[in-house]
Amino acid sequence: MTNEPEPTTEPVLHESPNWSRSTKIIVTVGTLLLVLWLTYRFQSLISQIVIAAILAYILNPLIVQIDKRTRFKRSTGILIAYLLLAIVVIGGFVALGFAAYEQISSLIDQTPTFIANLTQLFEEFTARTDPFRFGPFSLDPTLINISVIQEQLIGYIEPALTQGGQLVTNVATATIATLGNLFFIFVISIYLAIEIPMLGQHLARMAQMPGYRSDVERLLREFGRIWSAYLRGQVILGLVIFFVVWIGLAILGVQNSLALGLLSGLLEFIPVLGPIIGAGAAIIVALFQPETLWQMANWQYAGVVLIYMLLVQQLENNFLVPRIVGESLDLHPLIVIIGVFMGSSLAGILGAILAAPVVATLKLLSIYAWRKMFDQPPFPHPERGAEESPSAKLIKKGQALLPKRKAESKPEK
Repeated sequence: MTNEPEPTTEPVLHESPNWSRSTKIIVTVGTLLLVLWLTYRFQSLISQIVIAAILAYILNPLIVQIDKRTRFKRSTGILIAYLLLAIVVIGGFVALGFAAYEQISSLIDQTPTFIANLTQLFEEFTARTDPFRFGPFSLDPTLINISVIQEQLIGYIEPALTQGGQLVTNVATATIATLGNLFFIFVISIYLAIEIPMLGQHLARMAQMPGYRSDVERLLREFGRIWSAYLRGQVILGLVIFFVVWIGLAILGVQNSLALGLLSGLLEFIPVLGPIIGAGAAIIVALFQPETLWQMANWQYAGVVLIYMLLVQQLENNFLVPRIVGESLDLHPLIVIIGVFMGSSLAGILGAILAAPVVATLKLLSIYAWRKMFDQPPFPHPERGAEESPSAKLIKKGQALLPKRKAESKPEK
């Protein structure tokens, strides 16, 4: 009987061939097309996820403070923070809902009167104005049929004003849908809040190539400064402007001051254009208000409101914005305006709100990529106000040791 060796099974190694350049291009283009289709198909869902992420990011500092200063764990702090937010949101809806609904309804009901007064004011102005001449052409304002324009404007508005029952039904349906969306946003946001501490670690692990880990850590801190300064700053600015406009217009005797204050506070989330629209709405209401402060003429009363809104904007631009938002965005106002229009055309009101931080983020990435393309240091300025990352400390420590080694290796003369 012969002793034959037992057959051994060795793992078979399969070497995967590298993709060709054409294959990489096809896969990249196909992935981009798939992402664009998914974005278009699930636009409302993506908007809710973005809102949930913003909510988690805004509440993260409160959760961190609860975790540090109390005996509660982070999970308990998350539940406390979101429970407080739910109480504030529900309480705010209940407290402001009825008053705001009455004032907004009153503002809508007075819209035809505003249009009639505006057309009458235009008629009085044109009656005292000479014809406009542009070379061989002339335009007589008295020939413009104002009544036809007035009827057309009222015709556009009357259907919305007369369908009261349908409006109530639509409001109730929208309220139920909004509550469902808020519940979904809260659930998704809670999960995102749990994952926020691990986000930086996940991204840093993906950048294991030599020299890129510190870049990723620096970029993450820069992104954090941009988004935290903007999102939390806009929330604080919106609340401050809401109370300042509401109380100021109420003291001046402007009708629907609560609705106008709420409108100005919400429009703070739209950079540059939002405050202008809020001030314009307050001025129009004051211009056609039947009773004015100290029985002033309507144009004088509107001038007083204009001066007050200008003071509010000066207070915001020169005192509140530098201390709350700072210079984290570092964007020219013209770029912000263009970004707002582009964002609103792509994603509606959410795109207009997030246009400024998105443009600032793209600017940061563009500068980084541009400097890397020309073999320059990726960040033109040293980082301020942030702790050094572990990888940056290690690099600096290694650089500090290099001169000593060179000095030790020099031969004695």
